[in-house]
Amino acid sequence: MKNNISSSIGLVALLAVIGCSTPQKTGLELQAFQKKQFETTKKIAFASVMSVFQDMGYTIKQANTDTGFIQASSPTKNMVLFGSHMSNTDATAFVEEINEKNSAIRLNFVQNNESSSGYGMKSKSDKPVLDPKVYEGAFNKIQEAVFIRNSSK
Repeated sequence: MKNNISSSIGLVALLAVIGCSTPQKTGLELQAFQKKQFETTKKIAFASVMSVFQDMGYTIKQANTDTGFIQASSPTKNMVLFGSHMSNTDATAFVEEINEKNSAIRLNFVQNNESSSGYGMKSKSDKPVLDPKVYEGAFNKIQEAVFIRNSSK
């Protein structure tokens, strides 16, 4: 009888933990909204992403045209109320050449939150931004930048 009760309690606890967890997206599910192809050269795609990140208020931390990798951060917002809370967003882009006239861009945004209390306790969390509308908005701006650059050639 004790084993059945213990097993039942363990099963309920396991189901509670599983029920509370957020299902992880697969790589293909992420790429569905994080990656987009453009009819343009890698050079134009790279420059377009750089300018859009800057237009969005991000500071470029690192960029390399050979690898196609761009790393940027938004300004940090700081709130002081019974301690300190800071947040910002990190963004990365990977620009790759598909062929001479086509490139693919994959974006990734991560929301960073850091808190500290008046007693010296600190906590930090990084949470991927999984809202497809965020990526859609960024890709629309990149498409405009690509269009302008292709038109001025």
